[in-house]
Amino acid sequence: MAAKHVNPTRMELTRLKKKLTTAVRGHKLLKDKRDELMRQFLELVRENKALREKVEAGIAAANQNFVLARSGMTDEALNVALMAPKQEVYLESETRNVMSVEIPVFHYKTRTSDANDIYSYGFAFTSSDLDDAVKSLADLLPDMLRLAEIEKSCQLMAAEIEKTRRRVNALEHVMIPETRENIRYITMKLDENERSSQVRLMKVKDMMLEEAHHYSAREVVPVVEEV
Repeated sequence: MAAKHVNPTRMELTRLKKKLTTAVRGHKLLKDKRDELMRQFLELVRENKALREKVEAGIAAANQNFVLARSGMTDEALNVALMAPKQEVYLESETRNVMSVEIPVFHYKTRTSDANDIYSYGFAFTSSDLDDAVKSLADLLPDMLRLAEIEKSCQLMAAEIEKTRRRVNALEHVMIPETRENIRYITMKLDENERSSQVRLMKVKDMMLEEAHHYSAREVVPVVEEV
């Protein structure tokens, strides 16, 4: 039985067959998209894990150096040293299309190209631990930006994978079986109508033959002459 009421006509049958062809093709394309998204997603997850461990280790080392620098300097000297930064960083953001997912891409540039401009203080009254802490944070900046980029990309790709998975399941378990069932129902109904029409035609033909035979038999009845 059809899942819902459909008109058992040849036009509807043709439309459903075209719909089934499109649905099967779309199902294959969506499955391929889902598989490719999963592959790229897993690659990003592995890269994200390695980068996160690296960034967390770098931040821990920088914090340790800051603690050592603070233990060897007064709070006033440390605050004065970091009060006025000398270098500036400009962040630029753009997007990249990956399987219809707009993932972010971050780029940064500094105000000056001199690597020593990260130090906003003189070296006479500061600790070398402070230099190490500032240098480690400056070296971590590209990895931190890449980590932010990957984590946002993973979130967007995970949402797209879930949406694609729901579409694949809807096509595979609902739309395609329902369309095939409707096609089978219309085909059976058309065959039944065709058999009924043939039976009616045969019955009409038999009735016409009987009527014609009756008339002809009546016409050929011999007439007996009186002697």
